[in-house]
Amino acid sequence: MALQDQAEVRKVLSQHFLLRHLAEAELDQLLQFAKLRRARAGEVLFQKGDAGDGLMAIMKGRIRISTLSEDGKEVVLNILGRGELFGEIALIDGKERSADASVIEDAELVVIDARDFMPFLAARPELATRLLVLLCQRIRWVSNLYEDAVFRHLPARLAKHLLWLADSFGSDTKAGKRIGIKLSQQDLGNLMGTTRESVNKQMRQWIDDGLVTVERGYITIHDFDALEAYVASM
Repeated sequence: MALQDQAEVRKVLSQHFLLRHLAEAELDQLLQFAKLRRARAGEVLFQKGDAGDGLMAIMKGRIRISTLSEDGKEVVLNILGRGELFGEIALIDGKERSADASVIEDAELVVIDARDFMPFLAARPELATRLLVLLCQRIRWVSNLYEDAVFRHLPARLAKHLLWLADSFGSDTKAGKRIGIKLSQQDLGNLMGTTRESVNKQMRQWIDDGLVTVERGYITIHDFDALEAYVASM
């Protein structure tokens, strides 16, 4: 790994909740194990059932975490961006991957093999505790997705997801906040576990009402208060 790449990797890893408490010498030791991987949009990084042989951190790009139902329908569990880690579940229990990971936008990833990370983790109880917190966050996220699917009507679920996407990947413009990921209505349906047709109907209503606009697949939110009211209505 080039020195310039090492500096950028150090910056990203040192800011993550899991690793930011490490001393400089410890972070340097971890960097010795790190490998840089570049992946193109559309590439599948791993699939559910693959061996869980490493932890990944995102330097650049967006990653989709998803799973398929028995009838082949995709459900998107999460979308991750710069500075986030993934692949930790299979890393810890030594079992197969629990979901698919694919590249939404061209990405640069840091990969740390399980054979290097696990001894590093075993020697640092505080790091192990932080990893447990990270796993709990993942569980709560999936639990919230399930609760929303069961208890919230579609407008509330769609509004909640748009607000989350804007908070995670949005940038301010004169017109409102633009979500920096190109999303089709099928993508939104997969993210919520519903149909493209249902998303299309609701988005058309919000476009007509001036709450959002869609241009070349990029969504801009104009009225946050209105969407938050939908979320509150359940």
